[in-house]
Amino acid sequence: MKNEWVYVGGTFDLFHYGHMKFLQQCREYGPVIVSLNTDDFAARYKREPILSLGERMEALSGCKYVDDVCVNIGDENSGITIDRITDREIAYIAHGDDWAGDALLSQLGITDQWLQDRAIQMLYVPYTGGISTSEIIGRVIGNVHSDCDCSCGCSGDGTHAKRSTRSE
Repeated sequence: MKNEWVYVGGTFDLFHYGHMKFLQQCREYGPVIVSLNTDDFAARYKREPILSLGERMEALSGCKYVDDVCVNIGDENSGITIDRITDREIAYIAHGDDWAGDALLSQLGITDQWLQDRAIQMLYVPYTGGISTSEIIGRVIGNVHSDCDCSCGCSGDGTHAKRSTRSE
């Protein structure tokens, strides 16, 4: 395995197979360090996490595609966290390919020049469709068509057949 590390920032609430597949693909480029967003930052950014920072750290630490876990101390400026990781050579910042370019860099608090100065490349990994933390929450609270026969929660034609395996 290379000594060039892959930095992955995120909240990783309700760790699921989409997260796992993303991290598996990242690992193909080198060891993976996951920088977890704090509960306060996650709440400002999207919503308050269901799992605490400590619980999310334990979940990610147990993933075989993750080599280290740290806390995103920079919140909106991931560059602060990356610059504090001095014992590893960060070669890539990975993100799902559902969001890229200047808008993503701005959200991370970094610029193209910042990346060039540190010889870090952006790595866009294919997004795993059909699963997300928001979708799981929707299933639990009943806002998604969780009784539909299709895996995405919507049959696409406006009808939603009941699963025959469910007891009413």
